[in-house]
Amino acid sequence: MIQVLLADDQLLVRAGFRALLDAQADIEVVGEASDGSEAVRLVRELTPDAVLMDIRMPFMDGLAATRRITEDPALAGVKVVVLTTFELDEYVFEAIRAGASGFLVKDTEPEELLRAVRAVVDGDALLSPGVTRRLIEEFAARSKGPAIATGLERLTEREREVMALAGMGLSNGEIARRLVVSPLTAKTHVSRAMVKLGARDRAQLVVLAYESGLVRPGWLG
Repeated sequence: MIQVLLADDQLLVRAGFRALLDAQADIEVVGEASDGSEAVRLVRELTPDAVLMDIRMPFMDGLAATRRITEDPALAGVKVVVLTTFELDEYVFEAIRAGASGFLVKDTEPEELLRAVRAVVDGDALLSPGVTRRLIEEFAARSKGPAIATGLERLTEREREVMALAGMGLSNGEIARRLVVSPLTAKTHVSRAMVKLGARDRAQLVVLAYESGLVRPGWLG
């Protein structure tokens, strides 16, 4: 059973998400929070599998709450999905850097929300390749500083290759076709790269690909 915590200051939004999620046989809403500080407290108390986190909330916003959660080693298994009104909300980029596993717009189709919750808990790519490409294009444009050492020397040549492709927004299936390997093999390489670099999830691996200089602006097709 996938356990989900809802964090949003709008009661009607939480009620809508709860109704949808609780109707699924494999998903259960275990708590609701109306601000970031309450979300952090409940996550520590309940340790859900995933948190649907609104960005704009009183007292403590979703960005600060996400950072508190992702920096706590005891909550390493909790995946944070940021909820936003606009697909390219400026705070989304900071949320990804803070450790969020991805984001969803609030008016997303119900089927997409359910798919996203299951995908992020399973460790798969949450964002569609197209959305990922737009996200990292914007991230790259904002990241003008020098490359940051990330421990790439610990990766094999194939793992660096796979990490670069993931950083360019390719899904496991697309990576598999590009390298002429099975999707399972591609997923294994991605997972190994994440473990070696200490990345919480695929979204953080994308950020590391840019911060390390492994992928550079202009490489996106």
